[in-house]
Amino acid sequence: MWVTILITIVHVFVCFFLIAVVLLQSGKSGDLAAAFGGQGSQTAFGPRGAASVLSRATTWSAIIFMVTSITLSIFAARRSGPTSVLSGVKPSQTKSQPATPAAPPTVPQNQAPTQK
Repeated sequence: MWVTILITIVHVFVCFFLIAVVLLQSGKSGDLAAAFGGQGSQTAFGPRGAASVLSRATTWSAIIFMVTSITLSIFAARRSGPTSVLSGVKPSQTKSQPATPAAPPTVPQNQAPTQK
């Protein structure tokens, strides 16, 4: 139980870190757009060069995110307990009767017709 809590806490921190690292990186679309203008074609389609610190942090946090996600899903599958949402609900004490349609109002047969 405490292992699941620990992995969940690590998973949440990795999620926030991954979001922050991805948002801090500069976009690559500028290099690709400059390639069609005639300048910078090597940066768009050529070798990438050394990976920056942010890209390495993104890679490792994505790996940790996937490992914690798979681990949490395995723990959730192995947990014993009710498999249905309704398995813990107590049945009602009264027996339910099928609904009967309401009968139309009847006029007594001994009544004389009224005149106006």
